Amino acid sequence: QLQLVESGGGLVQPGGSLRLSCAASGFTLDYYAIGWFRQAPGKEREGVSCISSSGGSTNYADSVKGRFTISRDNAKNTVYLQMNSLKPEDTAVYYCAANYRTIATLSRYEYNYWGRGTQVTVSS
Repeated sequence: QLQLVESGGGLVQPGGSLRLSCAASGFTLDYYAIGWFRQAPGKEREGVSCISSSGGSTNYADSVKGRFTISRDNAKNTVYLQMNSLKPEDTAVYYCAANYRTIATLSRYEYNYWGRGTQVTVSS
């Protein structure tokens, strides 16, 4: 069974940066599109960023464009989300998700493998 484990979350001040990692075990991520999602208390889980299986194409929610960067290192079986210029509204539990396909979307319904999430809190 494919397992995804997020790490790198924590408490940061507004304007700070965090780098989230999503490490896969049990299977290689080479053939999986990956998405990053987040969910704040009382809100729907929303797509943040996604990346195709090859890493050749990426997409971002408008709210994070220019601030977040998704990347992947298939050799390390890991996907990253670099988050810069963090804002309090970025506070949420961040999840990575995988789908056995080449293209990626920001729809949570398109993914069937999920990590347990990592908490990101942006506060002064």
